[in-house]
Amino acid sequence: MTQPSTGLRVGAIGAGRVGATLSAALRAAGHDVVAVAGESDASRRRIAALLPGVPVAKPSDVARACDLLLLTVPDDMLPNVVAMLAASGAIREGQYVAHTSGRHGLAVLEPAAAVGARPIALHPAMTFTGTEVDLPRLAGCVFGVSAGEAERELTERLVAELGGRVVWVPEDRRTLYHAGLAHGANHLVTLVSQAVELLSQALDTGSDADVSAADTLRPLLNAALDNALAQGDSALTGPIVRGDVETVRAHLADVAATAPHTLPSYVALARATLDRVVTDGRVLPIRAAKLAAVLDDAERAAAPGLPTERPAR
Repeated sequence: MTQPSTGLRVGAIGAGRVGATLSAALRAAGHDVVAVAGESDASRRRIAALLPGVPVAKPSDVARACDLLLLTVPDDMLPNVVAMLAASGAIREGQYVAHTSGRHGLAVLEPAAAVGARPIALHPAMTFTGTEVDLPRLAGCVFGVSAGEAERELTERLVAELGGRVVWVPEDRRTLYHAGLAHGANHLVTLVSQAVELLSQALDTGSDADVSAADTLRPLLNAALDNALAQGDSALTGPIVRGDVETVRAHLADVAATAPHTLPSYVALARATLDRVVTDGRVLPIRAAKLAAVLDDAERAAAPGLPTERPAR
């Protein structure tokens, strides 16, 4: 991380996984983290581990003590926190106020801007554990940023000091930007967890080979992710792409018998995959209709009496 030309007094409201990590990284880059607000036991543990010696204070006191105020609270809490701090006089003219929400842009900081603060939306496109493991992961991390021209230079410098890269997100595209990240990362965790559960039921746990479900999946998933990022839909393989109707039927039967709670996501993603490979011509419509019928049957069997037909396009 490059050293800043001028260190800032930094305060953080919210010592969750993101807030504690970014504060620690800014401290390592030469800024003075003067205070942090965090009330839960987990937040206090993160402060002790990542920000030793930093005072824990009330949100209004944190805001008054710093030049750069980091708001790292949950998205739905952010408007109330900004409004409360601005109304109480804790935010001042010329102060930088940055939030780390992916969904929100600059509009949510309007109460702060109205009293003369300088607003920044600074979202790291990264998943966090709230431990020291996160710090090296910031190297190369992309930050989705919205900021005015007057705040652009400082914002770019802060991201560079964190080892990251800037991508500018228009105000009216913040929610779409965040939806893309959440769909890719959060739903990937759910998908992988379900895959591990299914594979764990299939493996011979009495075998002498010390290979877990996660060990089995890791090389496959790493390759699939790399291929998908590089090639998009062209990276798709498997029974849907091949039009293997009976294989898909067998999958659905075993999933329904072993982990029925996983069936809806299997069906939903199989439908989405089918749509994409029909569109690009890899599966002919007659074969696609047979696959769709198999998916309909599985859905109907899982929820008797519920309609399974898809809306007409």
